[in-house]
Amino acid sequence: MSRRRRFEPNIKKNSTFTLNITSMTDMFTILLVFLLQSYSTSQVEMIPESGLRLPTSATTANPVEAVKISLSKEALKIDKDKIADVKDAEFLPQDLESTDANFIKPLFEKLDHMAKNSTEKEKWVKEGKILLQADKDLPYATLRKVMYTASMAGFPQLKLVTMVGE
Repeated sequence: MSRRRRFEPNIKKNSTFTLNITSMTDMFTILLVFLLQSYSTSQVEMIPESGLRLPTSATTANPVEAVKISLSKEALKIDKDKIADVKDAEFLPQDLESTDANFIKPLFEKLDHMAKNSTEKEKWVKEGKILLQADKDLPYATLRKVMYTASMAGFPQLKLVTMVGE
């Protein structure tokens, strides 16, 4: 009986192995272009307050750096500092001006203090920019009080923060 011999390719011991990576390079280029097109970046990080349901919108504009105000069903906050309490979608009477029911005293005082003590790095304070996160179930009258007080404090550029909608 004859024995079968194992196949051994003719490989020269001194030759080099070449790898054709053209197809792999094309694949990675396509992946890179796809990821760059779908990657969205913003200068501002917006984290909604717990229990705050933002309204939805179809806008694709990225927010700019500004004073961050959040208005929920329980409280009005600047960044993480509680400014005023909210009960039944209304501000408490001690937080409102007695002669002007749309004027929120603690909000005005805090914004006025921020405007007077802002640094050069915080140019958005000098420009009067505000990003307002407001619960979608709050009535417009409550939002109007915040907008009115902010404009009186020298912050007329107010933008409402929304979630990219369904």
